[in-house]
Amino acid sequence: MTTLPTSLPTRHLGELAVSAQGLGCMGMSHGYGSADDEQSVATIHRALELGVTLLDTSDFYGAGHNEELVGRAVADRRDQAVVATKFGFANRLGEPTAIRGDAAYVREACDASLRRLGLDHIDLYYQHRVDPDVPIEETVGAMAELVAAGKVRHLGLSEASAATIRRAHAVHPIAALQSEWSLWTRDLEAEIAPVCRELGIGLVPFSPLGRGFLTGRYTSVEGLAENDMRRSQPRFAEGNLDKNLAIVAKLDELAAEKGVTAGQLALAWVQHRGDDVVPIPGTRRQKYLEENLGAVAIELSDDDLAAIDAAAPASEIAGTRYDEGSLGFVNR
Repeated sequence: MTTLPTSLPTRHLGELAVSAQGLGCMGMSHGYGSADDEQSVATIHRALELGVTLLDTSDFYGAGHNEELVGRAVADRRDQAVVATKFGFANRLGEPTAIRGDAAYVREACDASLRRLGLDHIDLYYQHRVDPDVPIEETVGAMAELVAAGKVRHLGLSEASAATIRRAHAVHPIAALQSEWSLWTRDLEAEIAPVCRELGIGLVPFSPLGRGFLTGRYTSVEGLAENDMRRSQPRFAEGNLDKNLAIVAKLDELAAEKGVTAGQLALAWVQHRGDDVVPIPGTRRQKYLEENLGAVAIELSDDDLAAIDAAAPASEIAGTRYDEGSLGFVNR
């Protein structure tokens, strides 16, 4: 049985106060099979009821469907939600990837997101991916204008390099960096996370459960929907999958000793990365929402953390987190 925390602690992303764990809403519209709006709205409502405040979406998820869904879910409880959304992918699903960060597009994208969300302001507005053809100073300058206009409250970046983060923060304070961070994706630890901490920027790990893999629920891709993005990701590919399952088996043993699930243990590890870390595990089901929130209450000692690191060393993770093409859009 999942033990829910009596209340969720508050953490800060820059000056923005949020719950210690947020809810990633992408999978409600995008990437993991067909959508179920009724189920997803109920899950968002349950999250808010349990004290989750940070809801994460993007104009790219479901070609705008996810923003509309989140907007509908918070319409009668806006004061309970910190709504974060993102811009930057100018293409639609199935089209060649196009990243835009020019000032005109920033303004256009923000207005479109506000319409879909049905809100008068966005609490946290991220650049989804850095545009290599537009100086970050132009992009963040335009985002800062949105703050001055009252359309946006706080700014964020996603999958940006340390150098880009420094340049962006010099233009306007950056509240948060959203990047992938989990036991099987740790590339921001060496340089990016230290720069964020130097500048007072919070860290928002997406896919803290390795796209669900670290829960141990997936032993093959056969049960995944035909349009599930994991079918094409290297870590789920034949050969890599079995090697990674061996790591999950070790996590499961450690979790059993503590009376928790492997997913909760992996998520608790992320929660313990620091008080400036706010993971956003995604789910459309209330059962898994509550299981994930149970990780907030798990205490891990230094010995526990060392045992988890030993069970899932970064050097033994098989396969890259994205295919070669997608990797070109991260940490730049």
